[in-house]
Amino acid sequence: MDFETRAIHEGQEPDPTTGSVIPPIYQTSTYVHEEVGAHKGYVYSRSANPTRTALETCLASLEGADHGFAFASGMAATTTVMQLVNPGDRIVSVNDVYGGTYRLFSKVLEPKGYDFSYLSAEQVTSDLASACDDKTRLVWIETPTNPLMNLVDIRAAAEAAKAAGALLVVDNTFATPYLQRPLDLGADIVVHSTTKYLGGHSDVIGGFAATNDPTVAERLKFLQNATGSVPGPFDSWLVLRGLKTLAVRMDRHCANAERIAAWLEEHPAVERVRYPGLTSHPEHELARSQMSGFGGMISFELATKEAALEVLRSTDLWLLAESLGGVESLIEHPGAMTHASTADSPFPTPDTLIRLSVGIESADDLLADLEQALAKVPSAAGAS
Repeated sequence: MDFETRAIHEGQEPDPTTGSVIPPIYQTSTYVHEEVGAHKGYVYSRSANPTRTALETCLASLEGADHGFAFASGMAATTTVMQLVNPGDRIVSVNDVYGGTYRLFSKVLEPKGYDFSYLSAEQVTSDLASACDDKTRLVWIETPTNPLMNLVDIRAAAEAAKAAGALLVVDNTFATPYLQRPLDLGADIVVHSTTKYLGGHSDVIGGFAATNDPTVAERLKFLQNATGSVPGPFDSWLVLRGLKTLAVRMDRHCANAERIAAWLEEHPAVERVRYPGLTSHPEHELARSQMSGFGGMISFELATKEAALEVLRSTDLWLLAESLGGVESLIEHPGAMTHASTADSPFPTPDTLIRLSVGIESADDLLADLEQALAKVPSAAGAS
């Protein structure tokens, strides 16, 4: 079946008891045993819940995975995956990662003895092999990265990681499985914040990890149950509902973002636009080769921090808020918001950078709002 069909039907058969078209929300913590050792496959909802099973089955199918595991948040998924490695092991990460991921790595895991090294996206693509040694157990990448929209060649990274005996983990939150499937390109594990595009409506927190490796899957299943960082049935149901419209939403996100990125690139107040769909993006051809669309995320830079803050104060439709991937358009300042935790790192986010999560509203309305906001930037006013 095609992606759009699986998103609506996989793991979501009509309820056998009532005929309900939509999977029920099994709002229960425990299940009756027929006798000791005999049950219907569910014993306690931390271990498994039918609504969560439907989500895990559907999303694993969309990622082309044999095994999928839902978590209470994207960071819960990340934290669980990181428990596949131990203190003293070496982890190589792309340096342009979500601020929460960097905070976990640098403030929680590194003090416990985990050894991290960071490479640029370009270095991961071209020189990962030389950065891996016999202690390297895991390589962590995002592509496109958050918030600088850099790309990593997944296939090249997978080959280098495998040669080093390390697992390659890809955070696929920005691209979603509709636009990019890392497991097909050789990755060992794919993770998501389902809070974002997969849920799609800014009303749920969740995470997900998937793999085709049965040994990794067995360990993740154990850790999911042992640590207990699982989503409740209603949260699982909300993400499952979001998946049904993922394809049509992503088509609109991409179309709007491509139009807005091209418009920003021509604006006199904008110094640089970071969007893989632009031919000016250094990895545009790589994006074309491993993605089926360029996504709904754009970052752009203005001349000064003050100009960026003025734009952030001046939008009406673009809501100043963290997170991304909802139907509504969001605007933010990564350096002071989502990536504040990287401020004291060797690779802080530029304070002139604005990140856009392009929603599915009218592109004309979104452009008009950006136009009036950018008109308040002194350089733009002078240019006109």
